[in-house]
Amino acid sequence: MRILIVTLNYLPELTGIGKYNGEMAEWLVAKGHEVQIVTAPPYYPQWSVSEEYSTWKYSKEIVGNVNVWRCPLWVPNSPSGVKRILHLVSFMLSSFPVMLSQVIRRPDIVLVIEPPLFCAPTSLFISLLIRSRSWLHVQDFEVDAAFDLNILSSPRLKHFVLKVERWFMSKFDRVSTISTQMIRRLDTKNVSREKQILFPNWVDIDHIYPLNTPNTYREQYCFAVSNIIFLYSGNMGEKQGLEIIIEAAQKLADYKNIKFVMCGQGAAYHRLKILADGLDNIHWLPLQPLNALNDLLNMADIHLLPQRADAADLVMPSKLTGMLASGRPVLATAYPDTQIAEVLESAGIIVPPENLDLFADAILHLASNSGLRQNLGNNAREYAVKHLGKEAILSRFEESLLSCVEAQK
Repeated sequence: MRILIVTLNYLPELTGIGKYNGEMAEWLVAKGHEVQIVTAPPYYPQWSVSEEYSTWKYSKEIVGNVNVWRCPLWVPNSPSGVKRILHLVSFMLSSFPVMLSQVIRRPDIVLVIEPPLFCAPTSLFISLLIRSRSWLHVQDFEVDAAFDLNILSSPRLKHFVLKVERWFMSKFDRVSTISTQMIRRLDTKNVSREKQILFPNWVDIDHIYPLNTPNTYREQYCFAVSNIIFLYSGNMGEKQGLEIIIEAAQKLADYKNIKFVMCGQGAAYHRLKILADGLDNIHWLPLQPLNALNDLLNMADIHLLPQRADAADLVMPSKLTGMLASGRPVLATAYPDTQIAEVLESAGIIVPPENLDLFADAILHLASNSGLRQNLGNNAREYAVKHLGKEAILSRFEESLLSCVEAQK
């Protein structure tokens, strides 16, 4: 197959969608498919374009045997609602000439990764122009999230944008997303059942696995053997509700054996650090290289996965796969009927979002019960092995791609 992928995020971004896109494209190339990537320069999660790349120039490079076209992108220093829209529009406009140039290659399928949905019109236009198949993959329901998280607030704008979203989604040959709860939401987006595909995020269980050797991070940062480490690692954005970790650290400051580690970067990073000023039970780490990810995840006794109440099943945190594969329990804030709660039924503890007292109680319960941590961690690893293996998930995705292309012949 000849596959054209348009996405805002791609390697060498270390977290989230960019990481998954890179692994997917490289896997498909290794299977003999021709893959072209149209993307932006790496900027996430720090919201700043990497020094090795240009913000305003077009470029082409080969990353892991994949042809990657970089398009100019405006990146705001402080991403507000309007600035986020302009940010996405800048990529939609700059990527159009490159997408159009790919017509000569006549891809069999055009795959657009949401966010940004702004690239849906271009992708549909290109697929219609060359009579190829079109596929939308939803990592986040960005439109719903923008309004539910009050990034945008106008009721009239919401009605209009949701109507436009449903129209565009209905025009794709296939629409996939990453969890069963998010699949159910496609029913409200005018996507017919026969077009819906479950394509979950994955984890390389051969690279992320429980370690029984002394942990390099614990040694480097001089954590005592008796310390119980609660780790948050990933994007520090507004939709995570990470304030609850800072508040829990304040509430539990007298428990000297409990330590919190915040690893990552993002739009909320500086605000969170200000909130945590003066707390000596929180340690801050920058984003770590991918080759150190297993050591980092194994530093934790418990992984933290806070989410805001209004995020619900609009997003399925990509970081959860690595948490589970590392064989550590997860403490998450979620409601019982969400996908996160279903996944963590026997692999972690769930408390309602934004409930500090229950969150702190769960921290104390896990910190004082090593047997429970071991049991939940074993279940987490077992779930990852059974359901999240990279090879199995990408093989099923490849079959779905081939089936979609064959359906046109």
